[in-house]
Amino acid sequence: MKLKEFALKIGLSQTTISRALSGYPEVSEATRTRVMDEANRLGYRPNINAVRLATGRAGAIGVAMSQAGEYQFSEFMGGMAERLGREDIDILVSPMAEQDSRDELQIYKRLAESRRVDAMVIHSPRPNDPRIALLHRLKIPFIVHGRSQTDVPHAWLDIDNEGAIRRATDHLLDLGHRRIALINGNEGLTFTRHRDLGYRSALQARDIPYDAGIVGHGNFTDEVGFRLARAALAMQPRPTAFVAGSMMTTLGVYRAARSMNLGIGTDISVIAHDDVFPYLTAENMAPSLSTTRSSIRAAGSRIADLLLQILAGRDPVEIRELWPVELILRDSSKPAPLDLPA
Repeated sequence: MKLKEFALKIGLSQTTISRALSGYPEVSEATRTRVMDEANRLGYRPNINAVRLATGRAGAIGVAMSQAGEYQFSEFMGGMAERLGREDIDILVSPMAEQDSRDELQIYKRLAESRRVDAMVIHSPRPNDPRIALLHRLKIPFIVHGRSQTDVPHAWLDIDNEGAIRRATDHLLDLGHRRIALINGNEGLTFTRHRDLGYRSALQARDIPYDAGIVGHGNFTDEVGFRLARAALAMQPRPTAFVAGSMMTTLGVYRAARSMNLGIGTDISVIAHDDVFPYLTAENMAPSLSTTRSSIRAAGSRIADLLLQILAGRDPVEIRELWPVELILRDSSKPAPLDLPA
């Protein structure tokens, strides 16, 4: 169906229809909804190249990808792709060398100036993130997955990392654990600082001293979880519980415990942050894993939706979403053993 035919069928001008489907802010939400509903009913799909030519938009969102956290990234991208696919918008992914901030800034600058993307997503922000200042200066729409303390105005969506880790630590303290190890993400990121604050505040409220020796940082991988958990369990006294930063980290914690003939849910307890992976579920781990739950796929979908709103004219400064996190208790978190290590 051509645009002219579609316009005649629903009684609107071709210009109004094009602007409604392209997200122009001057089109009312009622009109936009009507056009979308009629397009779905009649099977009308605009010529994408014509729309891009008319609007000057590239029809793509830019994302820079680091190898760190690749499992979480794939789920996030799945959520984005599902939402953007309904609008015929693509995702342009640019690989990035790990821990190279200069290369990272160059990638964001290149994407922003290339005119190949209409907006960008910033992941794993730091407290004063230079990427935010860069994209703001280049005047390209963007949103931050996480939060930053910079004064530069920006849209963001984050989960309550501090509250999640405090609740997990509080639960373990309620069960009688006093030596609780924390396996956190890489140092210097906002979310790892928030998780550390949640952990410290839970201990402080019970007058339990903070021990840096049982707090580790690194990428969310099985290998890192195994190495950090085994080192903590070799200490005297050893921890009786772990708060792990991700499901992948927890695989390493389970493996380290078993390599030392320690039982999960008996000798040591574990609570992890669960990103609800379809290929690795907390219920199917043995024993089933207690988690703080927040779907990263849902976050990806919502980030995409918010970017579409920004492109349609919404003020980015209005967008500040902090999502609560559930605590799901299963068999991996049990009361501290009576014969606590000396």
